[in-house]
Amino acid sequence: MLIALNKPYGVLCQFTDPEGRPTLAAYVRQMDVYAAGRLDHDSEGLLLLTDDGRLAHRLTDPRHKQAKTYLAQVDGQIDEAALLKLRGGVLLNDGPTLSADAALAVEPDWLWPRDPPVRFRKSIPTSWLSLTLREGRNRQVRRMTAAVGFPTLRLIRVRIGEHALDGLAPGQTRVLD
Repeated sequence: MLIALNKPYGVLCQFTDPEGRPTLAAYVRQMDVYAAGRLDHDSEGLLLLTDDGRLAHRLTDPRHKQAKTYLAQVDGQIDEAALLKLRGGVLLNDGPTLSADAALAVEPDWLWPRDPPVRFRKSIPTSWLSLTLREGRNRQVRRMTAAVGFPTLRLIRVRIGEHALDGLAPGQTRVLD
């Protein structure tokens, strides 16, 4: 079984939490599934869950270089120089990243409001970019955009390999073939 979930902001990628924070248990009713990969509690979007260990391995093992696409709202008006750096790979404290597909994007018209909203500063614009990675380090997109001078304010995963968010509302699930 493979399930797509649009993980809301502020939800942990686990089913229980001793501190009582929101978890997947509030959104996923199927038993005996677990997240194939993770999204930080402050990231949103596509999370795949499965009861198949081999499938989870194929989706998450870095050797398979499964493409993951994100929309990121960043602080400032991102420029072509920063996009070129992202495309070439960025040096992080744990080593260089692989090259990424990076492009300017517009805020999608299907985007739901975030609760709480992203901070707004009248004097500093924000911009959107699409970033596709083929590796999955801890907080990698956030660290990459910060390394090129544009910290991430909002991060939404929209695709993992052939599986896309495709209209799922936050908290909604869909069983995939």
